[in-house]
Amino acid sequence: MFSYDIKIPHDRVAVLIGTEGKTKRRIENLTDCTIDVESREGEVNISGEDGIKLYSAQHIIKAIARGFNPTKALRLQKHDYVFELIDLYDYHDKKNHHERMKGRVIGKGGKSRRVIEELGECSISVYGKTIGIIASAETAGIAKKAVEMLLEGSNHSTVFTFLERKQREQKIASLMGAKRK
Repeated sequence: MFSYDIKIPHDRVAVLIGTEGKTKRRIENLTDCTIDVESREGEVNISGEDGIKLYSAQHIIKAIARGFNPTKALRLQKHDYVFELIDLYDYHDKKNHHERMKGRVIGKGGKSRRVIEELGECSISVYGKTIGIIASAETAGIAKKAVEMLLEGSNHSTVFTFLERKQREQKIASLMGAKRK
């Protein structure tokens, strides 16, 4: 039997458990794992027989802990989806800069985040001192690079142009692959 412990923020415990325990049970059923939640401390123990399914459950719970709603986090049970986490301390260690950096990623009225999600084919959560990304393995690196470009000070237009170019390149590669078959 494999086991893994995770500490999650107290305000995300109720989201992980869900109404009448539905979210927790759904994760357990989909991953064949047992999840024990200590609500007061936010400590979660995941155990199971299958290491790969345990790994999947671990990432689903980490995604929920970092602000994703359970429906989006459950996409991580698919073998071709990944969870990327960017720590704002890797870009600056002053708290007032974190708020500015989060604002750059979110954008006015959420526009930047929405554009990155659409062009990068991903879901983004800005929570605490982190930015989480859920995407297919194929597009996760592109979305992460776009967010990192914003955190490093690139203009929004430069980032959006980068995403549009990558999206075109992927479509061309997909068409070329289809022609070869």
